[in-house]
Amino acid sequence: MNNCKKCLLLEAGEKVTYDEIMQYVASLDKKDLADEEIFKQRISLCKECENLISGMCLKCGCYVEIRARLKDADCPDYDNKKW
Repeated sequence: MNNCKKCLLLEAGEKVTYDEIMQYVASLDKKDLADEEIFKQRISLCKECENLISGMCLKCGCYVEIRARLKDADCPDYDNKKW
């Protein structure tokens, strides 16, 4: 595994995990998802965060590509919220 800081799953070589996550996201109710522009803004902030490693947030253990897609989610870094 490539422990790539500042990478999302696909960029870190985690294609199988990425595909599973995208299948999960596709199964969610569309009303629960943030629009694409908000998602992209959130992901760009996550990619700059020191708590991102191989697509996971070190603050909470979530896959950022799921959390950032959820309309009612927020950044789990309570001391320094990014979004």
